[in-house]
Amino acid sequence: MQTEKKDIRALSKDQLRDFFVVNNDKAFRGNQVYEWLWSKGAHHFEDMTNISKETRAMLEGNFVINHIKVDTMQRSEDGTVKNAVRLHDGLVVESVLIPTNTRTTACVSSQVGCSLDCNFCATAKLKRMRNLEPAEIYDQVIAIDKESRLYYNHPLSNIVFMGMGEPLMNYNNVIKAIDMITSNDGLGMSPKRITVSTSGVPKMIKKLADDEVKFKLAVSLHSAIDEIRSRIMPFSANFPLTELRESLEYWYKKTKSKITYEYVVWKDINDNTASIDALVKFCKHVPCKVNLIEYNPIDDGEFQQASEQSINAYIKALEANDIVAKVRRSRGKDIDAACGQLANKEA
Repeated sequence: MQTEKKDIRALSKDQLRDFFVVNNDKAFRGNQVYEWLWSKGAHHFEDMTNISKETRAMLEGNFVINHIKVDTMQRSEDGTVKNAVRLHDGLVVESVLIPTNTRTTACVSSQVGCSLDCNFCATAKLKRMRNLEPAEIYDQVIAIDKESRLYYNHPLSNIVFMGMGEPLMNYNNVIKAIDMITSNDGLGMSPKRITVSTSGVPKMIKKLADDEVKFKLAVSLHSAIDEIRSRIMPFSANFPLTELRESLEYWYKKTKSKITYEYVVWKDINDNTASIDALVKFCKHVPCKVNLIEYNPIDDGEFQQASEQSINAYIKALEANDIVAKVRRSRGKDIDAACGQLANKEA
């Protein structure tokens, strides 16, 4: 029975060097191949022009490069670009390029589907098929960096893990991808330009702190009242707000990094004084800022955008308590690329 070839990008640089030594070649050949795979983003062994044909054939005989393919690309009226990304096994995820006047941000996916069950999110309606490999996450960033250079004449400036999936449920692969994105062997991007967004898994937030990560943390909060939050995000019934708060206090104590709370205000759900007061109280535990996010409907009507008056009431209360708050208007709504809308409609 023929064994399936391993993706060569699963090997570290040292493992690649060892592979060449075992195969009677020079160790530095491993460095060359590693550079082609990561810095130069080679999709095929034949692209590696400074390596002999015999060596390329040997690599072809032992390994594959399971690179992604951008199946379809849509451009919004506001300049947002959405990629439907085909993986080597035929599954599809989506990633988004979000431009502003001063920067371009990549919104990348970490899972095919999602492990969680947030009722307002289109991705959560999809079954989780599998975790993405580090190279598949990295490839999304490379593709968006190319689009940023092509359409906006400058390299990608920021990355947010706010696409499909819960990043902390694919912890090891997400961390490996970020290590490569920030490595001089990869994109050399500052970790301060990367934000990982979680729906709030306390144990994994503490692990991030223990691992002394340097990127930023965002938490999808949406309510600081347990009963309301578990209606919006049913899985959160397993992680009460007291546990979440404790993990965030631990995070700040270890990292000294301010937390961003992502918060959508919905009509007749959390657009009331009790919800505002609870959020203000929750924010006082750890240095933070609040992004109030415009809601993007996903067809079923249970969740509806709150009035401007309700959102302004939140802003007023937060600012009165010296908590930084901003309203984030969604981008790419006309191509279903906005927050909560990613759902593989092209797949």
